[in-house]
Amino acid sequence: MRIRTAATTAACFALSLSLTACGQDSSGGSEEKKDPKDATIGIAMPTKSSERWISDGNNVVKDLKAKGYKTKLVFGEDDPDQQVSQIENMITQGVDALVIAAIDNKSLDNVLQQAADAKIPVISYDRLILNSEHVDYYASFDNEKVGRLQGTYIIEQLGLDKGEKGPFNIELFAGSNDDNNTRYFFSGAMKVLQPYIDKKQLVVQSRQTKLNQVTTLRWDGGTAQRRMDDLLTSSYGGSQRVDAVLSPYDGISIGILSALRGDSYGTKTKPWPVVTGQDAEVASVKSIIAGEQRQTVYKDLRQLAKVATGMVDAALKGDKPETNDTTSYNNGAKVVPAYLLNPVSVDKKNYTKELIDTGYYKESDLN
Repeated sequence: MRIRTAATTAACFALSLSLTACGQDSSGGSEEKKDPKDATIGIAMPTKSSERWISDGNNVVKDLKAKGYKTKLVFGEDDPDQQVSQIENMITQGVDALVIAAIDNKSLDNVLQQAADAKIPVISYDRLILNSEHVDYYASFDNEKVGRLQGTYIIEQLGLDKGEKGPFNIELFAGSNDDNNTRYFFSGAMKVLQPYIDKKQLVVQSRQTKLNQVTTLRWDGGTAQRRMDDLLTSSYGGSQRVDAVLSPYDGISIGILSALRGDSYGTKTKPWPVVTGQDAEVASVKSIIAGEQRQTVYKDLRQLAKVATGMVDAALKGDKPETNDTTSYNNGAKVVPAYLLNPVSVDKKNYTKELIDTGYYKESDLN
């Protein structure tokens, strides 16, 4: 027994030395520091059909390359299965970290387990990945504030904050039901709008006020246009007209405006309603300048890319990434440490200051 015990002790000591040499601790984590020139970062974005995701992908690549990293950038074209396959391929190819903006935030558990097994840190980019303990950090904006800005803008434009009684007709749109941000945007907006709905100063003629009634799959503008067409046909006959539309995203706003235009809105007798948006996409900023869409929420994607790449860099160098929210974002499996940036409401009055003077766009981009 003494011989067997001694042999076992020696074997355990040898294994301990081996694990230490590999930079691993007893909890299975890795303390190995990566030199940027030896590391490749995988970046998975949802689609090229949205201007903002192209910008996000390019910004993340640019910032990582500036830090010395190599990159692999893929777009899932709004197909969750394709995105899973792309991430699996990058893991197989040996990427050292992953930055993922999920298409379907509940479909990645298995592939993230593969990433964890390969000791690949995962940064959830803008959209929180749900139901997985293998999400290390989250980079985004204050998503509830986005909704509050949209709701507040509607109230101010209708004069309800200054004593106007209404009633005004409003219709509600929300983002994709498989995007965790959707509920934050909608919740933030409804915290502002609901008191006026309760007092009947705002009236939803369609009676579609619950989140599951107003979502827009994949944030698709065409889907939003068809729903707005249906609402105009079913709820706005005769002299009834729409005074405001809560839209969570510029691509949805463009679809809504197309439906309104088809129903003779945008004329002297039937002016445009107050239509909100998000992401300050070029088409919507042009629409704001033209007096159609009224507002968008500007999120500086350059800063979001810097936050995400800073998280990658710190994680691979064995440092702790900077976060400013460690309590709010529970993904169903864990509370994910987050860094949240501040969104800004933009309309015709301040787009020059916020978008052109900051270098986000050139004036020629918006002609």
